[in-house]
Amino acid sequence: MYRRAVASSPEALEQRIDELRAAIRHAATAGDRARARELRAQLRAAESDWDSAVAALERQSAGAAAQQVSAAPAGGPLLPVREQVHQALTLVGVAAAPRLIVAVHDAFFSGPLIAARLTSLRRDEERSFRSAPYARAYYLTAALTADLLAPARGLLAVSTWPLERRVIGPLSPRVDYLTAAIAVASSVRRLPVTSADADRLLWRFAVNIPGAQPGGRRADPETVARAACAELDVHAAQDQAHRQAAAARARAQLDDAGQLFGSRLQAAGGAMSASS
Repeated sequence: MYRRAVASSPEALEQRIDELRAAIRHAATAGDRARARELRAQLRAAESDWDSAVAALERQSAGAAAQQVSAAPAGGPLLPVREQVHQALTLVGVAAAPRLIVAVHDAFFSGPLIAARLTSLRRDEERSFRSAPYARAYYLTAALTADLLAPARGLLAVSTWPLERRVIGPLSPRVDYLTAAIAVASSVRRLPVTSADADRLLWRFAVNIPGAQPGGRRADPETVARAACAELDVHAAQDQAHRQAAAARARAQLDDAGQLFGSRLQAAGGAMSASS
């Protein structure tokens, strides 16, 4: 009998989910419908606990990202690429292109992250998900275009984010830019000693935000955050409405893999047709 255990780790819950799925197949093959129904109820409970455990893991990761904005010693162990990317994405909190991911990583985390190593990362994550769905605590996914629900070119997101955060509407690039600027400014403000990479990254954001432009080669985190928040207030509600509408369509039209990695349908002659 499965017992709800909120404190269980995602790994333990994943193992239990695998065991329940195997047991369900066995019961179905044996024609034991009552047992299969009971096991399916246990599976739903286990999957719900897994969702809660992953959400807690994301909150912990976000807290760790906020606290680890100063680089670790250069001689420290290197994380796998996907974990380095996850750290950077968690810090900015929005879908991002490899160039920004690398810049954020260089500014706030230790170890080299080479942009070329991100080229096949999303495809690798999709293959992993399709071969063993939800076997990992998180996946690095595509952002989805609001019109076609297709992968947004060059943008990576995190599977545990709400679908609305992973959808890109007409105003989303600017909204995400401002959101990332606020996150970076907040992280720079917490640094005990500002690094050259962090200063450079904040300056790059500041020069494209009205009211945040620095007088020299350094930007003030407070000024950048304040100016970004002021502009964000103008666009946020309309952008959120676009995202929510697209997310609702995605939930209705796409399976789990499609909601994470995008539709394989493309516009052709005014209609939607399957891509080859």
